[in-house]
Amino acid sequence: MKQRTLVVVSAGLSQPSSTRLLADRLAAATVDAAAERAIELHVKTIELRDLAHDITNHLLTGFPAGALREALEAVAGADGVIAVSPIFTASYSGLFKSFFDVIDKDALVDKPVLIAATAGTARHSLALEHALRPMFAYLRAVVVPTAVFAAGDDWGADSSDGFLQSRVARAAAELATEVGRREPAAVADPFALTVDFQDLLK
Repeated sequence: MKQRTLVVVSAGLSQPSSTRLLADRLAAATVDAAAERAIELHVKTIELRDLAHDITNHLLTGFPAGALREALEAVAGADGVIAVSPIFTASYSGLFKSFFDVIDKDALVDKPVLIAATAGTARHSLALEHALRPMFAYLRAVVVPTAVFAAGDDWGADSSDGFLQSRVARAAAELATEVGRREPAAVADPFALTVDFQDLLK
C-alpha cells in the first residue's frame, strides 16, 4: 500500500468542541476512503487552541516556538490537509486565520485540502465559499469540491444515512483520490542551506 500523511487542523476553542468532532469524523472517513484506494494514511491532528499563544508570539516576533514550528512543518510535509474552523461573525475564526497567516507562503501549493466548518445555525454555511475557499485558493492549495458544514441541529438529527454523513463521505473520497494521484510530499531538510554558500561569504 502507498504510505501518505494527513494533517488535520482544528480551530475549535472549547473542549470538547463540535469543530474537533467534525474534524475527527472527516479524518476517519478519509482514512477509510484511502484504504479503499490502497493508501495507508497516517493522521496527525493539530489543535490550534493549544498553540494560540505561540501563534500570537510568532505574529509579533517572526519566530515560531517549538510546538508551533512542529505544527507548521507537519502541514508543509503533509500529503493532504483537513482544515476545520468554527464560524464567528460570518467568517473563519481569528485563530484559524492567524495560523494560516504564519505558515510558509508555498507550504500548501498543489496540496489537497478539505475545508469544513461548524456553527450554531445553518445561516453561516456560505462562509465556506466566501471565506475559507478563497483563502486556500490564494495559498494555491487544491481544495476538493465538496466542503462540509455542520450546524448545531446536524448533530442531533444526523444518522449513518443522514445529509451530514453523506457530505462527509463524499468529501473524504475526493480528498483520498487527490492524495492518491500525487507523489508523496517532499519534506524540507531543516539543515539545508537556502542561500548559496558563496553568497553567504559576501
